[in-house]
Amino acid sequence: MQQRFKLLRLLVDGHFHSGSELGQALGISRSAVWKHVKTFADLDIDIHAVQGRGYQLAQPIELLSKELILSAMNDSSKGLISGFDICDEIDSTNNYLMRRAAIGDPAGYICLAESQQAGRGRHGRKWVSPYARNIYASVLWNFHMGPDSLAGLGLAVGVGIIRSLHQFGLNDAGLKWPNDVIWNGAKFAGILLEMTGTSSSNCRVVIGAGLNVDMSARSSAAIDQPWTDLNTILGKRISRNVITASLIQHVLNVLTDFEKYGLSPFLDEWRKHDIVTGKKVTIQLPNSELSGIGQGIDDTGAILIEDDNHLHRFYSGEVRLQVAY
Repeated sequence: MQQRFKLLRLLVDGHFHSGSELGQALGISRSAVWKHVKTFADLDIDIHAVQGRGYQLAQPIELLSKELILSAMNDSSKGLISGFDICDEIDSTNNYLMRRAAIGDPAGYICLAESQQAGRGRHGRKWVSPYARNIYASVLWNFHMGPDSLAGLGLAVGVGIIRSLHQFGLNDAGLKWPNDVIWNGAKFAGILLEMTGTSSSNCRVVIGAGLNVDMSARSSAAIDQPWTDLNTILGKRISRNVITASLIQHVLNVLTDFEKYGLSPFLDEWRKHDIVTGKKVTIQLPNSELSGIGQGIDDTGAILIEDDNHLHRFYSGEVRLQVAY
């Protein structure tokens, strides 16, 4: 662990700590402490530095805790977990598990991160990932089926996220095909699936989920679409550890059910929260686009778009709504 993250952990109690106290705890000089403190600005973390008192976090930070997360999960869900890593800083949680999958780590491996340097959304977009503000989580899973049978997996995971949000009183979030979670026209969660080791009868998948919990205006400056976060929606602060436990538990339950039954158990719930049906939309394809009216999804998870009385079916593409939703 980098020294600056060790230093940050000494400050999360919210009290003032002198430079000499911090330096002694870390085995470094007071000037080295100051140099590390200055790097916190890169993490979007503000520090009060007061002569004679030392350093204090300007705002409280809740770091992720494996113990707290597991304690908030039920035994059946915990039994599905084969490994559990929390990283302070990483390229992306999906990349981390893709590497672990390559060396043969088992299904049920979970990676969380406090921050990502190369977090990704769909189509290679950057997923803005400030330190200790949101949830960046990935799960490695094995499916005893070929890639063609996994077409609706992202939709099922979206249902799992919606179920988790219901626990916190957020009942009016919507799903935008294929992998976005929306509230009042603004995105606050997304899903990224990546496959490895595929064959006609077996598939290893890394399921990544990003959920904005407490996004700052400074960090969000690079986001090029309407966004929001969970604390803003609910009007109060929610424990990231509690949210993470709920999210992991619901996603694990979805993965086990999808393995057994496919997409069918999730179709009604997904359609209930679908924000595209009946709206004017444009779907962007690799070399073209098509505009029409969203007509929901079929039983395989493909989106249906009607254009001049013709019904088109798409399994991939990016959907944009032409009006506010």
